[in-house]
Amino acid sequence: MDPYFAFIDEATVKKERARARKIRASQWWKRKRSLGVCHYCQANFLPAELTMDHIIPIGRGGRSEKFNLVPCCKDCNTQKSSLLPAEWEGYMERIRK
Repeated sequence: MDPYFAFIDEATVKKERARARKIRASQWWKRKRSLGVCHYCQANFLPAELTMDHIIPIGRGGRSEKFNLVPCCKDCNTQKSSLLPAEWEGYMERIRK
């Protein structure tokens, strides 16, 4: 058993994704995204170019709550994949070198 992965059942994943869709339609998210700044690379983008990312991914036990959701660019979201914050920092340090 891999200690880095939480085994989340499909019903929980489905529930959290539905919750994220609901938050994506909220004024809170629209304001957050309207700043146009990627949470990870700090680059500026048009709000429509930013995606919603779970800091702690759903598949690793994260939830669709405001404290766990950030706007980020597609590149960062793709590269981050299912990494946890500590793993992502290590990844970013290796890229910067």
